[in-house]
Amino acid sequence: MKSHYRAVVIGGGVVGASVLYHLTRFGWSDVALIERAELTAGSTWHAAAGFHALNADPNVAALQDYTIKLYREIEAESGRDIGLHMTGGVNMASDPQRWEWLKSAWAVFQSVGIETAQLVTPDEIKEICPIVDVTGVLGGLYDANEGHLDPYGTTHAYAGAAKKRGADVILRNRVAELKSRADGHWDVVTEQGTIIAEHVVNAGGLWAKQLGRMAGVDLPVTPMEHHYFVTEDIPEIAALDRELGLAVDLDGFSYLRQERKGVLLGVYEQNPKHWNMDGAPWDYGIELIPEDIDRISPELAKAHERFPCLASAGVRKWVNGAFTFTPDGNPIVGPVRGLKNYWVACGVMAGFSQGGGVGKSLAEWMIHGEPQADIFGMDIARYGAFAANREYLRQTTRQFYARRFVMTFPNERLPAGRPLKRPGAYDGMSAAGCEWTASWGLEIPAYFAPMGFRENTTLKRSNAFDIVGDEALQVRRAAGLLDISAYARYAVTGPNARAWLDRLLACKLPKAGQARLAPMLGPDGRLKGDLTVINWPDGDYWLMGSYYLREFHMRWFERQAGEGVTVTDISDATGGFLLTGPNARKILERTTHQDVCGAALPFMACGAFDIGMVQARVARLSIAGELGFEINCPVTTHATLRETLLAAGEDLGLAEIGYYALNALRLEKSFGIWSREFTQGYMPGQTGLDRFIAFDKGEFVGREAALKERNVGVAQRIVMLEVDAVDADASGFEPVWRDGRRVGFVTSGGFGYTIGKSVALALVDGDFAEEGTALSVHIVGVERPARVIAASPYDASGRAMRQ
Repeated sequence: MKSHYRAVVIGGGVVGASVLYHLTRFGWSDVALIERAELTAGSTWHAAAGFHALNADPNVAALQDYTIKLYREIEAESGRDIGLHMTGGVNMASDPQRWEWLKSAWAVFQSVGIETAQLVTPDEIKEICPIVDVTGVLGGLYDANEGHLDPYGTTHAYAGAAKKRGADVILRNRVAELKSRADGHWDVVTEQGTIIAEHVVNAGGLWAKQLGRMAGVDLPVTPMEHHYFVTEDIPEIAALDRELGLAVDLDGFSYLRQERKGVLLGVYEQNPKHWNMDGAPWDYGIELIPEDIDRISPELAKAHERFPCLASAGVRKWVNGAFTFTPDGNPIVGPVRGLKNYWVACGVMAGFSQGGGVGKSLAEWMIHGEPQADIFGMDIARYGAFAANREYLRQTTRQFYARRFVMTFPNERLPAGRPLKRPGAYDGMSAAGCEWTASWGLEIPAYFAPMGFRENTTLKRSNAFDIVGDEALQVRRAAGLLDISAYARYAVTGPNARAWLDRLLACKLPKAGQARLAPMLGPDGRLKGDLTVINWPDGDYWLMGSYYLREFHMRWFERQAGEGVTVTDISDATGGFLLTGPNARKILERTTHQDVCGAALPFMACGAFDIGMVQARVARLSIAGELGFEINCPVTTHATLRETLLAAGEDLGLAEIGYYALNALRLEKSFGIWSREFTQGYMPGQTGLDRFIAFDKGEFVGREAALKERNVGVAQRIVMLEVDAVDADASGFEPVWRDGRRVGFVTSGGFGYTIGKSVALALVDGDFAEEGTALSVHIVGVERPARVIAASPYDASGRAMRQ
């Protein structure tokens, strides 16, 4: 053990070993892994160690695919046998909607380049796994790139390959304290002495919570129990001349693979149980939790029905071990805001599916400044501090575990951890029939419905389709009122605020009393945000963006920090409403003595206004593509503002609307949004945001890379598609085809109620981006004809929103 390392990885499970390996692979050799006991002595040693690429987040699925393909490479590099069994695996569906979902998942796999997957019939499932009873099974999704391995050998292979590249592996040495130093480095206080580390990685697994608190952060992770059992030899398996494929009975909540001449069967029970929510005891190691068979008996009964040979099989051993979970089940990876050079790689519940991708992405981030892939679905910054609250964490992790094999519909609004944060007008909106969804802990309106209405969950158009359509059409006919509390707002102040913003943003800054769309880039030219910058008449600057990106953006702002500027997140103190539609100005005029005519408050202008008794800041903006006013107010006057506007618009057709309608309205205008058309994986030219970049204004973050893209040109770009849909619309990541060749994928889609068409925005190869090009798109697993149409099929000139 040396006294100083460039990076110290804490935790000797498969994730910590993968991070160590990837750091050395990408060029850092002065690194060490510190483990309190032995490698794998936590969750890793008892893992079932199956792996698969299937994941609800396509970007995470791509990283899982990377992990699987890496295994043969680390086995060869380390010289260590990892016990790799590449058996292939099948996910079975016996519910019609689940079967539709698997067909949709197959299509999404094509979009992210995972071409080893195929849909299979019940007879083909029987060939893959002869011991399964396919009664009631409708079909399955098979991937040849699935299997299982030896968790001990794999972890040692990662560590051994890292050691060959210069890394140290230090065992039986617990980390007792972490102390930040003035120079940004860390004192890693261990039982064997103190190490100075430039970077610290928390890969603590069951002990991640404690290692976070040592650094002053409470991480949203908690351990939960998980059962599987291994049988004695089973005659039906002993008679086979090949290994069983891995089988997952999604509707029975169980998974099965071969183990010797028997099987390993695990369940994700509907009645899960937490274990030591604040982290495992320090002296816990290669141990198990007593099995709790009664608690999982309903799932075991289903498994015995699906795999009848289990009825006569003896159980060789039970395993009830702990794994760490996050609220959404995906890992937490990346730099922690406010802690320089402190990194996390925790909550990796599916370590042998995701460990390689986690290690790769984190090592890229530490060494190169950014991961190659867009891994926001794993980024620690997708959570705020609220997610570590014990009760919130208990509810959400329990919900995820119980739904591990339960299909979540795109229109399903799950209850755990809700309601947490409520807008000021929550009670009044609820009384008006608001159906709520949530964003980053905040309740936001989905749509307004008659009391007692219940939306059916479906992959297709739901019984709320017409309700949403009525809201969208009312905006076009008269006016709509939308709660915009779920807009993030940042106040930028200080003598150097303008200079800092000019360097941070790629646009030209607006003059006082104006707003502007503001692309924000990373040094590599890829997008970091699609913000709005507002220069209020009194000299204050605001940035506005997506509410769920608050931690992500504040971390980025702080990384770009400069002298004489302060950025303050005022989102929790500020709410507001969007008033939009052809009658919006008439309604607003009834509430204020100030002039809001087109000449006094033109498109993209802003100012301070008295709206009834509410002091508000108003900007002439609307993503709906109509005349619109974004009215911002203190949360304490949010309810008053709503009542004032509704009263003023009662005889002018003003209707409350939700974000489902807004999504339909913005699609008709071809307006992109973050996480769909705009992500940190895209360059501005691909998405059309380059038209808002002021290349001639001087230096700004990402300018050189964006200039290079402009000069070279783009291979893909966002286009508008009209889809011949029947009873379902595109939602995102569906593949786009031309004569059987994949040429792109959908970024977002829906129904345009004003134009009466199903539409989608898609990122396609440049050769197929011309208006009129005939294409096809998979919609809920069915290929539908589509064609490229002109952007902004509603009001292409933009006259409505500029009036």
